[in-house]
Amino acid sequence: MTSIVIAGGGVGGLTAALALGKAGFEVAVYEAHPVADADIGAFLTLASNGMVALAQLDAARPVAEAGFPLTALRLTDDTGAEIAVRPMGGHDDPLTRYRCLLRAELCAVLRSEALRRGIPIRHGKRLVAAAEDATGVTARFGDGGTARCDLLIGADGLNSTLRRLIDPAAAPRRYAGQRVFYGYAAEAPRAERPGTFEMVRGSEAAFGYAVSPGGTTYWFARVTGAELSAEEIAAGTAVRWRAELLPLLRRDATPAADIVAATGDRLMATNAHDLPAVGPWHTRRMLIIGDAAHAASPATGQGASMAMEDAVVLAKALRDAGTIDAALETYEGLRRPRTDANIAASARMTGARPVRAGSGSGGEASRSSPSGGDEDLLRLLDWTSRLP
Repeated sequence: MTSIVIAGGGVGGLTAALALGKAGFEVAVYEAHPVADADIGAFLTLASNGMVALAQLDAARPVAEAGFPLTALRLTDDTGAEIAVRPMGGHDDPLTRYRCLLRAELCAVLRSEALRRGIPIRHGKRLVAAAEDATGVTARFGDGGTARCDLLIGADGLNSTLRRLIDPAAAPRRYAGQRVFYGYAAEAPRAERPGTFEMVRGSEAAFGYAVSPGGTTYWFARVTGAELSAEEIAAGTAVRWRAELLPLLRRDATPAADIVAATGDRLMATNAHDLPAVGPWHTRRMLIIGDAAHAASPATGQGASMAMEDAVVLAKALRDAGTIDAALETYEGLRRPRTDANIAASARMTGARPVRAGSGSGGEASRSSPSGGDEDLLRLLDWTSRLP
């Protein structure tokens, strides 16, 4: 039986573990953080394509139960005037509709599913090196431990160690030109349209929010400006971030300023990053997936869903191909054009410089932010079908 080690126990790594386990491989997850749920509180919207991928792995229901549904997207301008309203997701199946939830909640569900299926997860295991030979690969971790396997997968994020091991000349992450603020307001005004994600095209910031069934407003703001230093982020407080945001948001006739003003200590800031052209994704026995291979800025909201697509397509490629080499070639050929399109679309939305990300052809935003009704995508993800 082919043995696989996954470096990284986040969304991409855990979903890949579920997919590879379902395909019959011996898989183990090695996570750098010493404890579970290390994320301090970011939330995400999981799109229909992500839910479709999870459904192939029999994991959509617990994820759906952990989040709350989003059924419509409403866009307004800085005056509060409505620009457009459109449905989010087009499936009759409630398990494939958009969901909003904390990243830590999503990881907790995926981790629980992996453990329930007998997939080992080892914490405090930060990948620092790997040695590949004719019969396998040996992964080395910061605590001095090692793991021997047939295939090493790096789901270790934007600052991936395995990406640098595969390609020592790999370009570093790129600042996408925007600071991202996010928070949670328990005392904000109640939603007028339950299940609607509200996007505000403000004069100084892009602002988005949704209200949970319990009445908490989940929100983010993207603001063009200089990159925050690591020291600024570490020293940042809710008071500071509110003071930075409110003067920008109060210029507009929208609810954004009131929502931020009603937010207590659960207010955080970070930078939007993406990856410029990434060279090889794999060697004969090592592969990067998710943000390690194709990180986009958060504008399209597709990071988690793209990683879930990766997991299903990779597992199917390894299941159906005759060799690991053939499987990795098939996987990269199918995934590059789609993830390139998402990177390009997010870059346009954040105002970052255009970049050719990898060897794919780019594409339109509609292709990088697909609905579950995309027939080509559905065929690709369908667990019972073979890959083209």
